[in-house]
Amino acid sequence: MFLSVFDMFKIGIGPSSSHTMGPMVAAARFLDQLRGLPFTAHGVRAILHGSLAFTGVGHATDRATILGLAGFEPETYDSKMAEAALATIRVEKSVSPTGLQPLAFDPETDLKFDYGPPLPGHANGLILMATDAQGDIIAQETYYSVGGGFVLTADELASGADTDDGAPVPFAFKSASQMLHMCAETGKSIAELKRINELSRRSAADLDKGMARIWQVMNTCIDRGLATEGTLPGGLNVRRRAKGIHQALQAERGMNQPAPHTINDWMISYAMAVNEENAAGGQVVTAPTNGAAGVIPATIRYYLDHVPGASKKRIPDFLLTAAAIGGLVKHNASISGAECGCQAEVGSAAAMAAAGLAAVLSGTPEQIENAAEIALEHHLGMTCDPVRGLVQVPCIERNGLGAIKAVSAASLALRGDGTHLVPLDSAIETMRQTGADMSEKYKETSLGGLAVNVPNC
Repeated sequence: MFLSVFDMFKIGIGPSSSHTMGPMVAAARFLDQLRGLPFTAHGVRAILHGSLAFTGVGHATDRATILGLAGFEPETYDSKMAEAALATIRVEKSVSPTGLQPLAFDPETDLKFDYGPPLPGHANGLILMATDAQGDIIAQETYYSVGGGFVLTADELASGADTDDGAPVPFAFKSASQMLHMCAETGKSIAELKRINELSRRSAADLDKGMARIWQVMNTCIDRGLATEGTLPGGLNVRRRAKGIHQALQAERGMNQPAPHTINDWMISYAMAVNEENAAGGQVVTAPTNGAAGVIPATIRYYLDHVPGASKKRIPDFLLTAAAIGGLVKHNASISGAECGCQAEVGSAAAMAAAGLAAVLSGTPEQIENAAEIALEHHLGMTCDPVRGLVQVPCIERNGLGAIKAVSAASLALRGDGTHLVPLDSAIETMRQTGADMSEKYKETSLGGLAVNVPNC
């Protein structure tokens, strides 16, 4: 089992890795399929199922699908070009992806939301179709957006193609217990094991450059969010708060010694800055998802700006350690809110952040594993019930609290020697079972919880 640090941390756009980035990626894959066909397609259609239908408008799934069929991709997304393309598509009733003739597509009739039972493979399913000149279907593919921007066809999901099919890596751990055993056997840290695995697939220069790019995008997102005010789109009229909180904190620095708990406000401002940007459709990094994108950047920023002796040179160790933990969660459970609730998103992010922080604070592998377990354990059962299907309430604040839990979990673990009662593997399995037992109302459908108990208009 190998998931690269660049699988866990993808540069993309908000507001959702599974509902925005995933459908855009699926559409890009479908276009590639059409380019290889021996016959010519004249039109395309799309049907959104499950959570993609129920919260699709709030998560911009419709826009993402349309833009994906027009040739847009998350990492190279340009918002001005996208808006211009959407306006043209609505008028011309067609999309014009590179390498294909213009394809008939009317957003009003060729994009459908199916509010019936979800497709059998996953809660986030969509079907893309190509038609001939008479409107008959000549090609069709079912895709599942399984969280964090990962996309699989129905056949790939059924065959287990979500597992790595590349050359074996030197340290192929599938569980936290295996990972700790390898650390003990070799004397290497979790980050060192992960780095060696990465270097079996790419050069050291590419790895270091890529991780520097990940942190640069994360940090820029924080700064952009801290500098922006106004109201978020979507109709809830949620006011951006990160800038105001951050300005107040900066002003208080020259006053009397603030209360110790004020450090929590700094972390919250960093996390909210990211998730306000995400909610506005800005550029973010899946960490491991967009809905949980603020936890890890906020924890790294806390480390750099508030921990004495912190060094930017340790950021790669943070990211590699966090990616190792995230890979275990995804492989053995889920990082999808539509599959397991928010415990799979913010819970996973907090576990990854706690592990990363413990690593850069010189924790042992056992302390790092303990930190991840504590953070995940205390998110178990957390539902995903976004008001109006928007990644705003309770998602934005929840990232701030996730960062606080991550720091607390790392601190608690570092106070011990790494021995503890509940293994991380058990916490991950419990999260998977809890998600399986959780009512569909609380798994990113906006059919229960805050979504129905808070006025949303």
